[in-house]
Amino acid sequence: MTWRGTTTPQDRVFACLPYLLPLIDGLAFSIPFLNQFPVLQPIFLPLFALRPLTAFPLGLIVFFGLFMLVIRNENISHFVRFNAMQAILLDIVLILCNLVLGLLAGPLQGGLILETLFNVVFLGSMAAIIYSVVQSALGRYAEIPTLSDAVHMQVR
Repeated sequence: MTWRGTTTPQDRVFACLPYLLPLIDGLAFSIPFLNQFPVLQPIFLPLFALRPLTAFPLGLIVFFGLFMLVIRNENISHFVRFNAMQAILLDIVLILCNLVLGLLAGPLQGGLILETLFNVVFLGSMAAIIYSVVQSALGRYAEIPTLSDAVHMQVR
């Protein structure tokens, strides 16, 4: 849905870029999946090289930079701000999943349940990110239930 006006090709590219943040953070959950399907490892190998960009101090700077310089900037199109905020919220969900699964890793000790949880989070995050990037490239708003509602409340 493009109810806020038309989107330019430049807006579409800039709307896709913030999804690199949750894509790279989602790699933390990919290890069990890539061990089960080693043929897919070369696809994700370039993203592992970008993993240090989301380490603690630099990742926090990128996070707040996106929030302060893009989302709160009224001069940037609504389409780009919407997608940047949605990418940030996806990243927050992944960070919370990482914390919870980190706490569960001790009691579950790397068993089948923990691997299944890692696979569910990884595949779910990849599905949401790919859907959002495709919709953004097409110039449409990616409507993810509950998440997009929160984004609409934040981005005016």
